[in-house]
Amino acid sequence: MHKQDILLQIEKKREELVHIVKIKGLTSALTVQYSQELDHLLNLYDQTYTSKLNNLS
Repeated sequence: MHKQDILLQIEKKREELVHIVKIKGLTSALTVQYSQELDHLLNLYDQTYTSKLNNLS
């Protein structure tokens, strides 16, 4: 997966999470699910791109 693709997915999931929080609140099962999906994408980005930058230093 390319860097730009992951960033677009992160932004889309973040927008979905904000939207669902407004509708369902912070403690709904759907909010938790979206939050976990966003966490997964952020971790993927971090492991794939940020770790590479640290190894170059």
